[in-house]
Amino acid sequence: MAKIITVKEAAELVQDGAVIGSAVQGMTGWPEEIGLAIENRFMETGHPSGITHIHGAGQGDFGRMSEDGKTCRGECALAHDGLLSCSIHGHVGCSFKVTKQIVDNKILAYNIPLGVVGQIWREMGRGFPGLLTKVGLGTFMDPRYDGAMINEKTKKEGKQIVTYIPDFLGEEYLFYTLPKLTVALLRATTADEDGNLTYEKECMPCEPLDLAMAAKAAGAVVIAQVERVAATGTLDPRNVKVPGILVDYICVAEHPDRMMQTHITHFNPAFTGEIRIPMKNSAAPLPLDDKKVFTRRTAMEIHGGDKCNLGIGMPGLVPNVLMEEGVDSQVTLISESGLIGGIPAPGGDFGAHYNPVAMYPQTDHFSFFDQGGLDVAVFGLSEVDRDGNVNTTFLNGRIAGVGGFPNISANARHSIFVGSFTAGGLKCHIEDGKMCIDQEGRFDKFVESCAQLSFNAQQCLAKGNRVTFITERCVIKRTAQGMVLAEVAPGIDIQTQILDHMGFKPIIPEGGPALMDAGLFSETWGRLGDHF
Repeated sequence: MAKIITVKEAAELVQDGAVIGSAVQGMTGWPEEIGLAIENRFMETGHPSGITHIHGAGQGDFGRMSEDGKTCRGECALAHDGLLSCSIHGHVGCSFKVTKQIVDNKILAYNIPLGVVGQIWREMGRGFPGLLTKVGLGTFMDPRYDGAMINEKTKKEGKQIVTYIPDFLGEEYLFYTLPKLTVALLRATTADEDGNLTYEKECMPCEPLDLAMAAKAAGAVVIAQVERVAATGTLDPRNVKVPGILVDYICVAEHPDRMMQTHITHFNPAFTGEIRIPMKNSAAPLPLDDKKVFTRRTAMEIHGGDKCNLGIGMPGLVPNVLMEEGVDSQVTLISESGLIGGIPAPGGDFGAHYNPVAMYPQTDHFSFFDQGGLDVAVFGLSEVDRDGNVNTTFLNGRIAGVGGFPNISANARHSIFVGSFTAGGLKCHIEDGKMCIDQEGRFDKFVESCAQLSFNAQQCLAKGNRVTFITERCVIKRTAQGMVLAEVAPGIDIQTQILDHMGFKPIIPEGGPALMDAGLFSETWGRLGDHF
């Protein structure tokens, strides 16, 4: 039987040098009150000190303040000099205090794929020391580059957690390891007196079972924060996601109303399947601008019956176009968080879906990605080099993290990168069916070489997959021959408005690139169905 304790008592179980694991996506799954109790204990006593925090998805709220106005939410509670000594994560960009510690070389920091974190825990849960995978080959996670070390302190003082295996059954692999856990922190909705956990209000499955299994295999303590405790035997066993035999302690939240479902939402029953809301006409048509043009052009690459993953940022606009064109029901939209079907929620609700048709463990979800189950994956366009390699993780000195991007981009049949051609102040408008550039962005996105390799285009092409870059003014395709300028928007001068803003010269087809579909630049399109 799990023991019920206070959050203060839970914080006292975290010792100096602890290795903590948490299963979180945004604010889903984060035991906020336990995190704050650890912070309070450290501020009062200086303990625990020197902890390592391991997690897959980003956890935090992009610096938003809690109700008391004193602290940011999420893992930022751990971001104190002396408290946190090492961060191993898939994504960290929503925890500004932690990213500052990393950039300032205050802590050790490793960035490995989101899917890999859960998969390592699954392997550790069965007594295996790590994970053998192809994910990350030829990127900064490969030890032939940076070995997932993302600041100078780690490169000088850190231990290697990724090993390059040049020949295993005739193929190359990476072998990832993680430190053994001493504490696993979970958040669920309900626990019974035996510690069985159900997740009624959590809108993303995350990887709590894999984390708990890895923790018990290491002899670690598993602590769960919940909203309520039910009598033994009253929970539907089909709803138990983590069995009580894996849970040592339960903390009942004193302020369950403060528990966040996503970065910005306390609770939306349409995210959990408790209710289904009408979605027809729920998204207003996008205004006719550069974003609508490249979103429409992206939608042309999606076909009826496709299984499509949408990343954070600009890809989140794709459902608006699909709904406006009346074809959203013909595509299965999927998020890395373990959700299938319905409509992905945008912005601060990223990872949640309105009206999902299936929710299943995130680690299993990434097995589907790794097998090449996705037809199309759409990502934001950041920095691209002459070979079609992409940097999404280290831009202008800012650290975000790869998240699930390496698993998804390396294996989807078609990876599409969508966004503006330049960044930092770009202004443009559409007039008479033409794209007009009023003010160019300060930063070129297509460069000679990337500051960091998050995506290796050649690894993708070697599997027979496709890579496309879509902007408001052109479409560039990575082929076996190189980067090909395939399409140009009406009204765009190729030399002054494309080539002069690239760090390399793309291949220009004989006879010149094709014109982008004129309908993309009209107020009313209605032609997307023709491409399905």
